[in-house]
Amino acid sequence: MHSAATPLEGADRKVDRLLAHYGDSHRNPTNEAIHMIAIPAIMLSILGLLFVLHAWAAYVIVGASLVYYLSLRSIPFVLAMVVCTGLALAVVHAMGNLVFPISATIFVVAWIFQFVGHKIEGRKPSFFEDIQYLWVGPLFVLSRLFLRLGIRW
Repeated sequence: MHSAATPLEGADRKVDRLLAHYGDSHRNPTNEAIHMIAIPAIMLSILGLLFVLHAWAAYVIVGASLVYYLSLRSIPFVLAMVVCTGLALAVVHAMGNLVFPISATIFVVAWIFQFVGHKIEGRKPSFFEDIQYLWVGPLFVLSRLFLRLGIRW
């Protein structure tokens, strides 16, 4: 484990290495603030768009994502992602017949903000070099929240 004050120093776990690398392209405070909002929004919108295709498509992606998070061996992150995805699925269900237009709008707007953030940062998004960083993004948001709350991951 690591202390909340220095979460990534001497990172020897895969999750810590991934977060350290992801953090390298998210140092600008404006870019980080954008990501704190846009990443959860994108996550919600993707689940909504998948739900429109078929509810099971959303559930399968959630299950596969949780398996990936389990492989990173951080129980706090796994538990947080279970809660976050559960809440996101509840919101998707609550959208009812508007799930497609709401999700599509959120998806487009959130990605625009993400790319604006990276323009401000002056660095390309991490997932351009490795697709798994699409799954690391939500952990980045959680890691910032965990740091503020003093939670070890």
